[in-house]
Amino acid sequence: MNIKKYFLVFAFIAVSVMLISLSPSMAAQKTFVAIATGGTAGTYYPLGGALAQAISTKLKDVIVTAQSGNASAANVNLIKKHEIETAFVQNNVAYDAYNGLGQFEGNAVKNIRVIASLYPEAIQIVALKSSKINSVADLKGKRVIPGDMGSGTATDAANVLSVYGITFDDFGQLDWLSFAGVAQRLKDNQADAGFVTAGLPTAALLELASNTAVTVVPITDEMNDALSKKWPFYAKVVIPGGTYSGVTEDVNTTAVMAQWVVDENVSENLVYQLTKALWESGGAKDPSGAEIMAQTHSKGKEITLGTALLGVAIPLHSGAKKYYEEKGMGK
Repeated sequence: MNIKKYFLVFAFIAVSVMLISLSPSMAAQKTFVAIATGGTAGTYYPLGGALAQAISTKLKDVIVTAQSGNASAANVNLIKKHEIETAFVQNNVAYDAYNGLGQFEGNAVKNIRVIASLYPEAIQIVALKSSKINSVADLKGKRVIPGDMGSGTATDAANVLSVYGITFDDFGQLDWLSFAGVAQRLKDNQADAGFVTAGLPTAALLELASNTAVTVVPITDEMNDALSKKWPFYAKVVIPGGTYSGVTEDVNTTAVMAQWVVDENVSENLVYQLTKALWESGGAKDPSGAEIMAQTHSKGKEITLGTALLGVAIPLHSGAKKYYEEKGMGK
């Protein structure tokens, strides 16, 4: 074989290999989707990991990963910058972001869309029993942690305090820390109280209460009514007695909804598949994302299709909307 023929044969083989490698029938392309969750001591992180695993198993051409995040507001900003496809956030933060309110004033996040509401997140105000803090009003002059900077918890803390006529400036000492940080500071007697907005029970608070005497501070019915009148996404809930060691009585508080949100730019077909995988089970060998989350964390048991649209105050993604309309659940 002369050099010219050898070159032609080699070129033919090379082009054939390239075409085969590009053929969808020979090698399906994988689509990668990330979920921004929360700190490792909270509820978002384990649920996000379970959801990612379940959907990656159900959708053969989609690989979903969960990433530890810096809470709701930070996750929303990742969506705004198209740095992540999906995230877990509180519905109040999503509402403010979409409408350019609060910390998002002048910086609205118009590309955020909802896939589903997941479960209620209770606002938990935890104080050292030795601090004698028995009401929100008692927080004045105390060492208080209202959550992590820019978090949904911090937003909730500001809102709750506002109906009591209190601001962060009224604290004797102010620190910004995650759930784990709140628990550690209380355990070390370096803070008197802290706010945690999360599903019940919250791991960091379970550990804290197991070795430290704490009080869960109530939000009264009157103040709950004031909150929901001003911010309609809040709802009255009860933290059952016995949720945390040493707290034997029911405690009235308020809650927001945890939501799974997505960048509007993610394709309608992909979001439809994600929504379907979240809710639809193929039996014991092919469980839905919701079923896997229910097996992973007690809060997952509250994630149901029946409440998927509860607290949705911003637009659904077109892919999610298509799925719910097929189920007769138009929003």
